[in-house]
Amino acid sequence: MRRTRAILAGASAAVLLSTTLLTGCASNTSESDRTCADTPNGTPVSAAAAPTATATNLATNPEIATGYRSDMTPVRTHSFAVSTANPVATRAACRVLADGGTAANALIAAQTVLGLVEPQASGIGGGAFLLYYDAGSRSIDAYDGREIAPAAATENYLRWISDTDHAPPQPNTRASGRSIGVPGVLRLLESAHHDHGKQPWRDLFDPAIDLADNGFDISARLASQIAQSAPELARDENAKAYFLQPDGTPKPRGYHLTNPAMAKTLSAIAADGPDAFYTGAVAHDIVEATATTSGGRTPGALSLDDLAGYHAAKRTALCTEYRGKQICGMPNPSSGGITVAATLGILANFDLAALGPDHPDRNGGKPKAEAVHLISEAERLAYADRDKYVADSDFVPLPGGSADALLNKDYLKQRAGLINPDRAMGTAQPGDFGPVPLGAGGPQPEHGTSHISVVDRYGNAAAMTTTVESAFGSFHLVDGFVLNNQLTDFSAEPADATGTPLANRVQPGKRPRSSMSPTLVFDRAPDGTRGQLIDVTGSPGGSVIIQFVVKTLVGLLDWQLDPQQAVSQVAFGAANTPVTGVGGEHPAVDATADGAHDPLVQRLRAMGHQVSVADQSSGLSALQRTPDGWIGGADPRREGIVLGDAR
Repeated sequence: MRRTRAILAGASAAVLLSTTLLTGCASNTSESDRTCADTPNGTPVSAAAAPTATATNLATNPEIATGYRSDMTPVRTHSFAVSTANPVATRAACRVLADGGTAANALIAAQTVLGLVEPQASGIGGGAFLLYYDAGSRSIDAYDGREIAPAAATENYLRWISDTDHAPPQPNTRASGRSIGVPGVLRLLESAHHDHGKQPWRDLFDPAIDLADNGFDISARLASQIAQSAPELARDENAKAYFLQPDGTPKPRGYHLTNPAMAKTLSAIAADGPDAFYTGAVAHDIVEATATTSGGRTPGALSLDDLAGYHAAKRTALCTEYRGKQICGMPNPSSGGITVAATLGILANFDLAALGPDHPDRNGGKPKAEAVHLISEAERLAYADRDKYVADSDFVPLPGGSADALLNKDYLKQRAGLINPDRAMGTAQPGDFGPVPLGAGGPQPEHGTSHISVVDRYGNAAAMTTTVESAFGSFHLVDGFVLNNQLTDFSAEPADATGTPLANRVQPGKRPRSSMSPTLVFDRAPDGTRGQLIDVTGSPGGSVIIQFVVKTLVGLLDWQLDPQQAVSQVAFGAANTPVTGVGGEHPAVDATADGAHDPLVQRLRAMGHQVSVADQSSGLSALQRTPDGWIGGADPRREGIVLGDAR
């Protein structure tokens, strides 16, 4: 990595790391750069694919929708591959892999670069969940880097200013200091690097430090999000100076952005480890930013002790069966693993293979209405249980003390029996697990999220979903990075209308429930044990992440789509509401007149679905093993690409 940094500096990193040149880097002569440039499967989102935000798509989407890149082709690699939501980050991670690094090493390079080139989605001021497969031990580690509530938080922390002042936090909960939780991603990366890293920690920060010093061009997607969020960014002086022009207008696509404050922060973390973030000057700056009352903002109660005491938890991966494969996901406090597994467990009772998409072209074809119906109904049932029972199990145990009750095969078969093949149920009721003293809480969305999928030459793999929650988090910018607003993933109300405490209410030191769903898929060995790793996938997208991952797994395992087709196919699904989403950004969907002329939409509405054709903003990636290497796909709805060593 030191060699790579020297090359970049000598050839002008600002040019070589430009988003528009990532598919070539022809002037760079190192072997790893040539390798990582050989097989990109898509180009960055173009200006034409980054429409101006509208009230329609912003009302229903976690992050701004930026169009669709049609006819993307899968990438085939030999021994390693990586996909991130931004070409600059994919290139940085690919160079680490080409230089002999592990998937854990590549994650550090990717995450630190993503914090610069897509700060609206993730960064060191946020949190993450990681599933890591160690090929040597054939084991899976589940790393929980979720943010936590301050020790001083009360159950009404997000509800009102104080017990004597029942006004809501100002200017709103998200943009106040109350939304900011203790960031967790750096402790997660530290733990993963300690367990699985090969290259020195400090060297893995070089790409991001160079990028912060020398600058990069704002991409179309980032420019669109800055424009949409400009009024909120203007509330914070640091964010205003960084993202907006002196006259208050948003910095546009192609603007060359440097971040010397972030370079200084990353250099300190590279040299001294995460302690440079969780203690010392950076920690003081985080606490001060959280406590600010500038612009009339309600301060948060985050303390230096909260930061110094944070740890990333290692948990047991949640692994279940589907179609003879082992599906491994993230346990709670992410609800993603449980809800994906429950949905698939319900769907296992239906012959989805017979309901594959019509004419599966490069964009994945168009799903049959019967398939969308069954999958959406299964998701409604799974979300109903998720909303009632799943939270941070360190505070609120699951029914029976584990996920087993919610994922019992007989129970899920019974849930499948509630699905009418001809009529939508509208809203599902949760299962009855006896006198569990918890009320239902609706889904709380993560808005600003990203995903990284990696496989290295040693056979290790990583699926990490990373977030600052809403786009640009809390709009607080400190020392070059955005602070999360992750605490808004808690239920603001501590109890339901009957006074029954909600599972996902705020409690001191608690981690808010998430929907993030990093996923690994394995074959079964002849003796029934875990076999070979075959798929790595995940997505951003708020509470809709679960639906994005389910449709990708069904595409891969039931419909035999390749990874690019599986992520490119129409985005569809439902939470536990009467609304079923059918992504209108897809070229196979006629979204004009609210979908009135589209046969799929017409058929679903005839079955009782309230169909939304709002554009979707998934950021899926999928890597799949082949007999001679890997094949990968990146979501056409964002600007990511897959890179690796060509074959």
